Amino acid sequence: MRLSHARRAISARFDDPNLVSCAGLVAVMALAARCGLEVLLAGRLTLAGKGTAQATEKVIALVAGMVAGADSISDMDLLRHGGMARLFDRVRAPSTLGTFLRRFTFGHVRQLDAVAARLLARLAAAAPVLPGARSVAFLDLDDTVRQVYGYAKQGAGRGYTGVNGLNALLATLSTPRSVPVIAAARLRKGSTNSVRGAANLLAQALATARRAGATGLLIVRADSAFYGYDIINTCRRAGACFSVTGRLTPTMTRAIARIDEQAWTPIRYRNAIWDGDEQRWVSDAEVAEIAFTAFTGRRRVEHVTARLIVRRVRRLNPRSVPAGQSQMFAVYRYHAVFTDSDEPMLAAEATHRDHAIVEQVIADLKDSALAHLPSGRFTANAAWLACAVIAHNLTRAAGALAGTLHARARTGTLRDRLIHVPARLARSAGRLVLHLPQHRPWEPGLDELLRVTLHDPLPTLA
Repeated sequence: MRLSHARRAISARFDDPNLVSCAGLVAVMALAARCGLEVLLAGRLTLAGKGTAQATEKVIALVAGMVAGADSISDMDLLRHGGMARLFDRVRAPSTLGTFLRRFTFGHVRQLDAVAARLLARLAAAAPVLPGARSVAFLDLDDTVRQVYGYAKQGAGRGYTGVNGLNALLATLSTPRSVPVIAAARLRKGSTNSVRGAANLLAQALATARRAGATGLLIVRADSAFYGYDIINTCRRAGACFSVTGRLTPTMTRAIARIDEQAWTPIRYRNAIWDGDEQRWVSDAEVAEIAFTAFTGRRRVEHVTARLIVRRVRRLNPRSVPAGQSQMFAVYRYHAVFTDSDEPMLAAEATHRDHAIVEQVIADLKDSALAHLPSGRFTANAAWLACAVIAHNLTRAAGALAGTLHARARTGTLRDRLIHVPARLARSAGRLVLHLPQHRPWEPGLDELLRVTLHDPLPTLA
Protein backbone atom coordinates (compact mmCIF):
# COMPACT_ATOMS: atom_id res chain seq x y z
CA MET A 1 0.00 0.00 0.00
CA ARG A 2 1.24 3.50 -0.76
CA LEU A 3 0.03 7.10 -0.69
CA SER A 4 -2.40 7.99 -3.48
CA HIS A 5 -0.89 11.49 -3.86
CA ALA A 6 2.52 13.02 -3.61
CA ARG A 7 3.47 13.86 -0.05
CA ARG A 8 3.44 17.59 -0.67
CA ALA A 9 -0.05 17.36 -2.13
CA ILE A 10 -1.46 16.15 1.19
CA SER A 11 -2.35 18.42 4.09
CA ALA A 12 -4.35 18.13 7.32
CA ARG A 13 -6.71 20.54 9.09
CA PHE A 14 -8.29 20.06 12.49
CA ASP A 15 -11.40 22.08 11.70
CA ASP A 16 -14.44 19.79 11.47
CA PRO A 17 -16.82 20.16 14.44
CA ASN A 18 -18.98 17.23 13.30
CA LEU A 19 -16.44 14.40 13.57
CA VAL A 20 -15.93 12.07 16.54
CA SER A 21 -13.32 9.34 17.00
CA CYS A 22 -15.20 7.01 19.38
CA ALA A 23 -18.73 6.69 18.06
CA GLY A 24 -19.13 3.24 19.64
CA LEU A 25 -19.29 4.98 23.01
CA VAL A 26 -22.89 5.89 22.10
CA ALA A 27 -23.96 2.24 22.33
CA VAL A 28 -22.13 1.57 25.61
CA MET A 29 -23.50 4.64 27.36
CA ALA A 30 -26.99 3.86 26.02
CA LEU A 31 -26.63 0.42 27.60
CA ALA A 32 -25.55 2.02 30.89
CA ALA A 33 -28.56 4.34 30.81
CA ARG A 34 -31.00 1.53 30.03
CA CYS A 35 -29.58 -0.53 32.90
CA GLY A 36 -30.16 2.37 35.27
CA LEU A 37 -26.61 3.46 36.11
CA GLU A 38 -27.71 7.06 36.66
CA VAL A 39 -30.57 5.98 38.93
CA LEU A 40 -28.29 3.71 40.95
CA LEU A 41 -25.75 6.49 41.43
CA ALA A 42 -28.39 9.03 42.39
CA GLY A 43 -29.84 6.67 44.96
CA ARG A 44 -26.52 5.62 46.51
CA LEU A 45 -23.95 8.41 46.39
CA THR A 46 -24.19 10.91 49.26
CA LEU A 47 -21.22 13.13 48.44
CA ALA A 48 -21.57 16.67 49.73
CA GLY A 49 -19.40 19.74 49.85
CA LYS A 50 -17.27 21.75 47.48
CA GLY A 51 -16.53 20.03 44.18
CA THR A 52 -19.21 17.34 44.59
CA ALA A 53 -22.13 18.97 42.76
CA GLN A 54 -23.75 16.78 40.10
CA ALA A 55 -21.84 13.73 41.36
CA THR A 56 -23.85 11.34 39.20
CA GLU A 57 -22.88 13.08 35.96
CA LYS A 58 -19.22 13.21 36.99
CA VAL A 59 -19.04 9.48 37.78
CA ILE A 60 -20.68 8.66 34.44
CA ALA A 61 -18.16 10.90 32.68
CA LEU A 62 -15.29 9.04 34.39
CA VAL A 63 -16.77 5.69 33.38
CA ALA A 64 -17.30 6.86 29.78
CA GLY A 65 -13.71 8.03 29.54
CA MET A 66 -12.44 4.69 30.84
CA VAL A 67 -14.61 2.77 28.36
CA ALA A 68 -13.03 4.87 25.60
CA GLY A 69 -9.54 4.06 26.88
CA ALA A 70 -8.64 6.87 29.31
CA ASP A 71 -6.06 5.75 31.88
CA SER A 72 -5.40 9.09 33.59
CA ILE A 73 -7.28 12.23 34.57
CA SER A 74 -5.84 14.24 31.67
CA ASP A 75 -7.02 11.54 29.23
CA MET A 76 -10.62 12.47 30.09
CA ASP A 77 -10.19 15.27 27.55
CA LEU A 78 -10.91 12.70 24.82
CA LEU A 79 -14.60 13.24 25.68
CA ARG A 80 -14.37 16.87 24.54
CA HIS A 81 -13.26 16.76 20.90
CA GLY A 82 -15.07 17.42 17.64
CA GLY A 83 -18.78 16.69 17.82
CA MET A 84 -18.75 14.96 21.21
CA ALA A 85 -20.73 17.85 22.71
CA ARG A 86 -23.52 17.04 20.23
CA LEU A 87 -23.54 13.37 21.21
CA PHE A 88 -23.25 13.81 24.99
CA ASP A 89 -24.06 16.54 27.45
CA ARG A 90 -22.80 17.22 30.98
CA VAL A 91 -19.22 16.35 30.04
CA ARG A 92 -16.79 17.71 32.62
CA ALA A 93 -13.25 19.02 32.27
CA PRO A 94 -10.44 16.74 33.55
CA SER A 95 -9.52 19.19 36.31
CA THR A 96 -13.13 19.14 37.56
CA LEU A 97 -13.15 15.34 37.60
CA GLY A 98 -9.83 15.24 39.45
CA THR A 99 -11.15 17.60 42.13
CA PHE A 100 -14.28 15.47 42.40
CA LEU A 101 -12.32 12.25 42.94
CA ARG A 102 -10.37 13.82 45.79
CA ARG A 103 -13.64 14.43 47.66
CA PHE A 104 -14.29 10.71 48.09
CA THR A 105 -14.02 9.15 51.53
CA PHE A 106 -13.86 5.43 52.31
CA GLY A 107 -17.63 5.35 52.85
CA HIS A 108 -18.31 6.98 49.51
CA VAL A 109 -16.05 4.44 47.79
CA ARG A 110 -18.09 1.67 49.37
CA GLN A 111 -21.25 3.31 47.99
CA LEU A 112 -19.67 3.25 44.54
CA ASP A 113 -18.79 -0.43 45.03
CA ALA A 114 -22.46 -1.12 45.82
CA VAL A 115 -23.49 0.62 42.60
CA ALA A 116 -21.01 -1.50 40.62
CA ALA A 117 -22.39 -4.70 42.17
CA ARG A 118 -26.01 -3.83 41.40
CA LEU A 119 -25.17 -2.71 37.89
CA LEU A 120 -23.52 -6.07 37.20
CA ALA A 121 -26.75 -7.85 38.13
CA ARG A 122 -28.65 -5.63 35.70
CA LEU A 123 -26.08 -6.13 32.95
CA ALA A 124 -26.36 -9.90 33.42
CA ALA A 125 -30.12 -9.60 32.87
CA ALA A 126 -29.74 -7.36 29.82
CA ALA A 127 -26.84 -9.07 28.04
CA PRO A 128 -25.50 -12.65 27.79
CA VAL A 129 -22.35 -11.92 29.82
CA LEU A 130 -22.72 -15.07 31.96
CA PRO A 131 -24.26 -17.81 29.78
CA GLY A 132 -24.93 -20.99 31.73
CA ALA A 133 -24.58 -19.31 35.14
CA ARG A 134 -27.69 -21.07 36.42
CA SER A 135 -25.85 -24.38 36.05
CA VAL A 136 -22.25 -23.65 37.08
CA ALA A 137 -20.17 -20.53 37.67
CA PHE A 138 -16.72 -19.75 39.01
CA LEU A 139 -15.68 -16.98 41.38
CA ASP A 140 -11.94 -16.38 41.24
CA LEU A 141 -10.07 -14.47 43.92
CA ASP A 142 -6.69 -12.84 43.36
CA ASP A 143 -4.76 -9.64 43.97
CA THR A 144 -2.26 -7.58 42.04
CA VAL A 145 0.13 -4.73 42.75
CA ARG A 146 -0.10 -1.59 40.62
CA GLN A 147 3.24 0.16 40.66
CA VAL A 148 3.20 3.87 41.54
CA TYR A 149 5.87 6.55 41.51
CA GLY A 150 6.74 9.59 43.56
CA TYR A 151 6.54 10.31 47.27
CA ALA A 152 2.98 11.66 47.48
CA LYS A 153 1.00 8.44 46.98
CA GLN A 154 -0.94 7.62 50.15
CA GLY A 155 -0.77 3.94 51.06
CA ALA A 156 2.05 3.06 48.67
CA GLY A 157 4.41 0.39 49.94
CA ARG A 158 6.42 -2.69 49.10
CA GLY A 159 4.62 -5.95 49.67
CA TYR A 160 5.31 -9.53 48.63
CA THR A 161 6.35 -8.46 45.11
CA GLY A 162 8.96 -5.97 46.26
CA VAL A 163 7.39 -3.36 43.95
CA ASN A 164 6.40 0.01 45.39
CA GLY A 165 2.69 0.34 44.69
CA LEU A 166 -0.89 -0.16 45.79
CA ASN A 167 -2.63 -3.53 46.07
CA ALA A 168 -5.91 -4.26 44.26
CA LEU A 169 -7.93 -7.29 45.41
CA LEU A 170 -10.33 -8.67 42.78
CA ALA A 171 -13.11 -11.24 42.66
CA THR A 172 -14.11 -12.19 39.11
CA LEU A 173 -17.17 -14.13 37.98
CA SER A 174 -17.27 -16.39 34.92
CA THR A 175 -18.82 -19.54 33.49
CA PRO A 176 -17.34 -22.29 31.28
CA ARG A 177 -18.77 -20.42 28.27
CA SER A 178 -17.85 -16.86 29.17
CA VAL A 179 -14.93 -14.61 30.00
CA PRO A 180 -14.89 -13.04 33.47
CA VAL A 181 -16.62 -9.93 34.71
CA ILE A 182 -15.65 -8.29 38.00
CA ALA A 183 -17.94 -9.06 40.94
CA ALA A 184 -16.01 -7.03 43.54
CA ALA A 185 -12.78 -5.07 43.92
CA ARG A 186 -10.97 -3.33 46.73
CA LEU A 187 -7.90 -1.11 46.77
CA ARG A 188 -5.51 -1.73 49.67
CA LYS A 189 -2.16 -0.48 50.89
CA GLY A 190 0.79 -1.73 48.92
CA SER A 191 2.39 -3.44 51.91
CA THR A 192 -0.69 -5.51 52.82
CA ASN A 193 -0.76 -9.28 52.58
CA SER A 194 -3.04 -10.97 50.07
CA VAL A 195 -5.63 -12.34 52.49
CA ARG A 196 -6.28 -9.16 54.48
CA GLY A 197 -9.95 -8.23 54.07
CA ALA A 198 -10.41 -11.00 51.49
CA ALA A 199 -13.12 -12.87 53.42
CA ASN A 200 -15.28 -9.76 53.62
CA LEU A 201 -14.84 -9.00 49.92
CA LEU A 202 -15.55 -12.63 49.06
CA ALA A 203 -18.84 -12.55 50.98
CA GLN A 204 -19.91 -9.48 49.01
CA ALA A 205 -18.81 -11.05 45.72
CA LEU A 206 -20.78 -14.22 46.47
CA ALA A 207 -23.92 -12.17 47.11
CA THR A 208 -23.34 -10.26 43.86
CA ALA A 209 -22.85 -13.53 41.96
CA ARG A 210 -26.20 -14.82 43.18
CA ARG A 211 -27.93 -11.58 42.15
CA ALA A 212 -26.26 -11.83 38.73
CA GLY A 213 -27.89 -15.21 38.10
CA ALA A 214 -25.29 -17.68 39.41
CA THR A 215 -27.94 -19.68 41.22
CA GLY A 216 -26.51 -23.14 40.50
CA LEU A 217 -23.17 -24.63 41.45
CA LEU A 218 -20.77 -21.85 42.40
CA ILE A 219 -17.08 -22.73 42.88
CA VAL A 220 -14.68 -20.30 44.53
CA ARG A 221 -11.11 -20.70 43.27
CA ALA A 222 -8.02 -19.14 44.79
CA ASP A 223 -4.29 -19.69 45.15
CA SER A 224 -2.35 -20.60 48.29
CA ALA A 225 -2.27 -16.99 49.55
CA PHE A 226 -5.98 -17.40 50.38
CA TYR A 227 -5.72 -20.82 52.01
CA GLY A 228 -7.24 -20.16 55.41
CA TYR A 229 -10.26 -20.88 57.57
CA ASP A 230 -11.95 -17.51 57.05
CA ILE A 231 -12.03 -17.87 53.25
CA ILE A 232 -13.29 -21.46 53.30
CA ASN A 233 -15.84 -20.76 56.02
CA THR A 234 -17.18 -17.83 53.98
CA CYS A 235 -17.69 -20.17 51.01
CA ARG A 236 -19.49 -22.76 53.11
CA ARG A 237 -21.79 -20.22 54.77
CA ALA A 238 -22.79 -18.91 51.33
CA GLY A 239 -23.48 -22.38 49.95
CA ALA A 240 -20.55 -22.27 47.51
CA CYS A 241 -17.88 -24.89 46.90
CA PHE A 242 -14.22 -24.04 47.36
CA SER A 243 -11.11 -24.99 45.41
CA VAL A 244 -8.04 -23.46 47.03
CA THR A 245 -4.38 -24.24 46.51
CA GLY A 246 -3.05 -25.71 49.75
CA ARG A 247 0.13 -24.69 51.48
CA LEU A 248 2.59 -27.54 51.85
CA THR A 249 2.61 -27.47 55.63
CA PRO A 250 4.06 -30.44 57.57
CA THR A 251 0.51 -31.77 58.12
CA MET A 252 -0.29 -31.60 54.41
CA THR A 253 3.09 -33.08 53.46
CA ARG A 254 2.45 -36.07 55.73
CA ALA A 255 -0.97 -36.56 54.12
CA ILE A 256 0.60 -36.55 50.65
CA ALA A 257 3.18 -39.09 51.80
CA ARG A 258 0.35 -41.48 52.73
CA ILE A 259 -0.91 -41.66 49.14
CA ASP A 260 -0.35 -45.13 47.72
CA GLU A 261 2.03 -45.26 44.76
CA GLN A 262 -0.60 -47.14 42.75
CA ALA A 263 -3.13 -44.33 43.25
CA TRP A 264 -1.34 -41.87 40.95
CA THR A 265 -3.06 -41.33 37.59
CA PRO A 266 -0.95 -39.99 34.70
CA ILE A 267 -2.23 -36.93 32.86
CA ARG A 268 -0.84 -34.96 29.94
CA TYR A 269 -1.39 -31.24 29.70
CA ARG A 270 -3.12 -29.99 26.59
CA ASN A 271 -0.51 -27.22 26.45
CA ALA A 272 2.92 -27.42 28.03
CA ILE A 273 3.64 -25.13 31.00
CA TRP A 274 6.89 -23.24 31.51
CA ASP A 275 8.54 -24.04 34.86
CA GLY A 276 10.47 -20.95 35.90
CA ASP A 277 12.26 -22.70 38.77
CA GLU A 278 13.70 -25.45 36.60
CA GLN A 279 13.75 -23.47 33.32
CA ARG A 280 11.97 -26.12 31.28
CA TRP A 281 8.62 -26.93 29.71
CA VAL A 282 6.45 -29.30 31.74
CA SER A 283 3.98 -31.41 29.80
CA ASP A 284 3.35 -34.51 31.94
CA ALA A 285 2.16 -35.01 35.50
CA GLU A 286 0.35 -37.46 37.81
CA VAL A 287 -2.67 -36.80 39.98
CA ALA A 288 -4.03 -38.52 43.09
CA GLU A 289 -6.42 -37.61 45.89
CA ILE A 290 -6.82 -38.30 49.59
CA ALA A 291 -9.17 -37.16 52.35
CA PHE A 292 -7.69 -34.36 54.44
CA THR A 293 -8.74 -32.43 57.53
CA ALA A 294 -7.50 -28.85 57.55
CA PHE A 295 -7.10 -26.28 60.32
CA THR A 296 -6.64 -28.87 63.07
CA GLY A 297 -4.96 -26.21 65.18
CA ARG A 298 -8.33 -24.50 65.62
CA ARG A 299 -11.35 -25.57 67.66
CA ARG A 300 -12.77 -28.96 66.68
CA VAL A 301 -15.96 -27.41 65.27
CA GLU A 302 -13.79 -25.39 62.89
CA HIS A 303 -11.95 -28.36 61.42
CA VAL A 304 -12.72 -28.78 57.71
CA THR A 305 -12.56 -32.20 56.05
CA ALA A 306 -12.57 -32.34 52.27
CA ARG A 307 -10.61 -33.72 49.33
CA LEU A 308 -6.93 -33.04 48.79
CA ILE A 309 -6.17 -33.39 45.07
CA VAL A 310 -2.44 -33.56 44.50
CA ARG A 311 -0.56 -33.10 41.24
CA ARG A 312 3.07 -34.17 41.11
CA VAL A 313 5.68 -33.43 38.47
CA ARG A 314 8.99 -35.27 38.33
CA ARG A 315 12.04 -33.12 38.91
CA LEU A 316 14.52 -33.34 36.06
CA ASN A 317 17.69 -31.56 37.12
CA PRO A 318 20.67 -32.87 35.14
CA ARG A 319 23.09 -30.80 37.21
CA SER A 320 22.39 -33.01 40.25
CA VAL A 321 23.18 -36.25 38.37
CA PRO A 322 26.78 -37.10 37.46
CA ALA A 323 27.52 -37.61 33.77
CA GLY A 324 26.76 -41.10 32.54
CA GLN A 325 24.49 -41.95 35.49
CA SER A 326 20.73 -41.99 35.92
CA GLN A 327 18.63 -40.99 38.92
CA MET A 328 18.35 -43.74 41.52
CA PHE A 329 15.18 -42.27 43.08
CA ALA A 330 12.52 -40.14 41.47
CA VAL A 331 12.07 -36.75 43.09
CA TYR A 332 8.78 -34.89 42.63
CA ARG A 333 7.35 -31.45 43.05
CA TYR A 334 3.84 -31.38 44.53
CA HIS A 335 0.91 -29.04 44.03
CA ALA A 336 -2.10 -29.64 46.29
CA VAL A 337 -5.68 -28.41 45.87
CA PHE A 338 -8.07 -28.46 48.84
CA THR A 339 -11.63 -28.72 47.55
CA ASP A 340 -15.11 -29.93 48.44
CA SER A 341 -16.20 -30.08 44.79
CA ASP A 342 -18.10 -33.21 43.68
CA GLU A 343 -16.36 -33.28 40.29
CA PRO A 344 -14.29 -36.35 39.36
CA MET A 345 -10.66 -36.02 40.39
CA LEU A 346 -9.17 -35.13 36.99
CA ALA A 347 -12.00 -32.74 36.19
CA ALA A 348 -11.66 -31.02 39.57
CA GLU A 349 -7.91 -30.61 39.07
CA ALA A 350 -8.42 -29.15 35.59
CA THR A 351 -11.13 -26.83 36.90
CA HIS A 352 -8.77 -25.48 39.52
CA ARG A 353 -6.02 -24.84 36.97
CA ASP A 354 -8.48 -22.66 35.05
CA HIS A 355 -8.27 -20.23 37.98
CA ALA A 356 -5.54 -18.57 35.91
CA ILE A 357 -8.31 -16.89 33.90
CA VAL A 358 -8.36 -14.14 36.54
CA GLU A 359 -4.98 -13.00 35.20
CA GLN A 360 -6.74 -12.03 31.97
CA VAL A 361 -8.89 -9.54 33.89
CA ILE A 362 -5.85 -8.13 35.68
CA ALA A 363 -4.06 -7.72 32.35
CA ASP A 364 -7.12 -6.03 30.84
CA LEU A 365 -7.36 -3.56 33.71
CA LYS A 366 -3.67 -2.72 33.53
CA ASP A 367 -4.06 -2.22 29.79
CA SER A 368 -6.81 0.34 30.37
CA ALA A 369 -7.94 2.36 33.38
CA LEU A 370 -5.55 0.71 35.84
CA ALA A 371 -2.50 1.60 33.78
CA HIS A 372 -2.17 4.40 36.34
CA LEU A 373 -3.54 5.26 39.75
CA PRO A 374 -3.74 8.97 39.05
CA SER A 375 -4.11 10.66 42.42
CA GLY A 376 -1.92 11.12 45.46
CA ARG A 377 -4.96 10.52 47.68
CA PHE A 378 -5.71 6.90 48.51
CA THR A 379 -9.53 7.19 48.50
CA ALA A 380 -9.44 8.97 45.12
CA ASN A 381 -7.53 6.02 43.68
CA ALA A 382 -10.00 3.62 45.33
CA ALA A 383 -12.87 5.48 43.63
CA TRP A 384 -10.92 5.33 40.36
CA LEU A 385 -10.72 1.52 40.72
CA ALA A 386 -14.48 1.31 41.39
CA CYS A 387 -15.17 3.31 38.22
CA ALA A 388 -12.76 1.03 36.33
CA VAL A 389 -14.80 -1.99 37.47
CA ILE A 390 -18.00 -0.43 36.12
CA ALA A 391 -16.28 0.44 32.83
CA HIS A 392 -14.86 -3.09 32.48
CA ASN A 393 -18.24 -4.75 33.03
CA LEU A 394 -19.98 -2.36 30.62
CA THR A 395 -17.38 -3.13 27.95
CA ARG A 396 -17.80 -6.87 28.47
CA ALA A 397 -21.59 -6.55 28.20
CA ALA A 398 -21.24 -4.53 24.98
CA GLY A 399 -19.01 -7.24 23.54
CA ALA A 400 -21.55 -9.92 24.44
CA LEU A 401 -24.35 -7.97 22.74
CA ALA A 402 -22.23 -7.44 19.61
CA GLY A 403 -22.18 -11.16 18.84
CA THR A 404 -20.06 -14.26 19.32
CA LEU A 405 -17.07 -12.78 17.47
CA HIS A 406 -16.68 -10.18 20.23
CA ALA A 407 -18.05 -12.01 23.27
CA ARG A 408 -14.67 -13.46 24.29
CA ALA A 409 -12.38 -10.73 22.97
CA ARG A 410 -10.11 -8.76 25.29
CA THR A 411 -11.37 -5.34 26.32
CA GLY A 412 -8.55 -3.69 24.36
CA THR A 413 -9.76 -5.49 21.23
CA LEU A 414 -13.34 -4.41 21.95
CA ARG A 415 -12.22 -0.79 22.19
CA ASP A 416 -10.42 -1.04 18.85
CA ARG A 417 -13.29 -2.78 17.07
CA LEU A 418 -16.43 -1.34 18.68
CA ILE A 419 -15.57 1.89 20.51
CA HIS A 420 -12.82 3.66 18.54
CA VAL A 421 -14.93 4.10 15.42
CA PRO A 422 -14.79 7.47 13.61
CA ALA A 423 -18.10 9.01 12.63
CA ARG A 424 -19.48 12.19 11.10
CA LEU A 425 -22.57 13.67 12.75
CA ALA A 426 -25.50 14.98 10.73
CA ARG A 427 -29.12 15.89 11.39
CA SER A 428 -32.01 14.57 9.36
CA ALA A 429 -35.68 15.14 10.16
CA GLY A 430 -34.85 16.08 13.71
CA ARG A 431 -32.76 12.95 14.23
CA LEU A 432 -29.03 12.68 14.87
CA VAL A 433 -27.39 10.40 12.32
CA LEU A 434 -23.94 8.82 12.69
CA HIS A 435 -22.21 8.32 9.35
CA LEU A 436 -19.71 5.51 9.94
CA PRO A 437 -16.90 4.17 7.69
CA GLN A 438 -18.09 2.00 4.83
CA HIS A 439 -16.90 -1.63 4.64
CA ARG A 440 -15.47 -1.60 8.14
CA PRO A 441 -14.45 -5.23 8.94
CA TRP A 442 -16.39 -5.32 12.21
CA GLU A 443 -19.46 -3.50 10.94
CA PRO A 444 -21.94 -6.35 11.70
CA GLY A 445 -20.99 -6.45 15.38
CA LEU A 446 -21.22 -2.69 15.87
CA ASP A 447 -24.45 -2.55 13.88
CA GLU A 448 -25.96 -5.23 16.11
CA LEU A 449 -24.75 -3.46 19.26
CA LEU A 450 -26.22 -0.12 18.16
CA ARG A 451 -29.51 -1.73 17.20
CA VAL A 452 -29.91 -3.55 20.50
CA THR A 453 -28.88 -0.69 22.78
CA LEU A 454 -30.65 2.13 20.93
CA HIS A 455 -33.83 0.54 19.62
CA ASP A 456 -34.60 -2.96 20.91
CA PRO A 457 -36.43 -3.37 24.22
CA LEU A 458 -34.30 -4.70 27.05
CA PRO A 459 -35.54 -7.17 29.70
CA THR A 460 -37.32 -5.76 32.73
CA LEU A 461 -34.70 -4.89 35.32
CA ALA A 462 -35.15 -5.17 39.06
